[in-house]
Amino acid sequence: MCVDLILFPLDTIKTRLQSPQGFKKAGGFRGIYAGVPSIAVGSFPNASAFFVTYEYAKSILHTDASLYFTPVTHMLAASLGEVVACLIRVPSEVVKQRAQVSPSSSTLRILSNTVYEEGILGLYRGYKSTVLREIPFSLVQFPLWECLKDLWSWKQGHVVDSWQSAVCGAFAGGFAAAVTTPLDVAKTRIMLAKTGSRNASGAVLSALCEVWKTQGISGLFAGIVPRISSISLGGFIFLGTYDKIRRLLS
Repeated sequence: MCVDLILFPLDTIKTRLQSPQGFKKAGGFRGIYAGVPSIAVGSFPNASAFFVTYEYAKSILHTDASLYFTPVTHMLAASLGEVVACLIRVPSEVVKQRAQVSPSSSTLRILSNTVYEEGILGLYRGYKSTVLREIPFSLVQFPLWECLKDLWSWKQGHVVDSWQSAVCGAFAGGFAAAVTTPLDVAKTRIMLAKTGSRNASGAVLSALCEVWKTQGISGLFAGIVPRISSISLGGFIFLGTYDKIRRLLS
């Protein structure tokens, strides 16, 4: 939750760069904390849901025979974690992103308007696109994080310290953020689309094709700099702190 609140301005800038109306019309640098109540409420249960599922799945999938397939174990566990966490993350993300491109409207008003116009299912618009973004992200980030920690531990002859785990988390997160940016752009377009429009149907491929036709490769990677910056810094703080607390508790 601390990471989300501290780095929220970078997320707002990324969302506005990816919005169909353009950065300036979406608010520019004004109201960069618009939508922060939504993320503040959803951040804690979202992270909890992910890591409870991730650690539990790792313990279930881990056997002596699976030692040679450790990266696959981490991939499967992370994917399951994302599917569960997105049940909490998506409603929070929908409200947050709509508030970010409409800084004059309050978070509560956007929430009530979404439910009134689209029902509860409106809060889950973009669930499929979010899962399709988060699973590839986790397939890259978590195995890479675990692999970098193992490599560093092997080179220095002992288990990595928490700050070293944080450095590995920053690199893994930044790399995963870069390669999954087009999927993040598609998710943003779907969540911000007007009711009844083509993108409102939630078709990820259709959203990607539309961006490609209108803006080309630059459109598919819109917001990549703030996205990498935010997730790298977030990965450093989040995964480093998580690793430290997990050791203290165990």
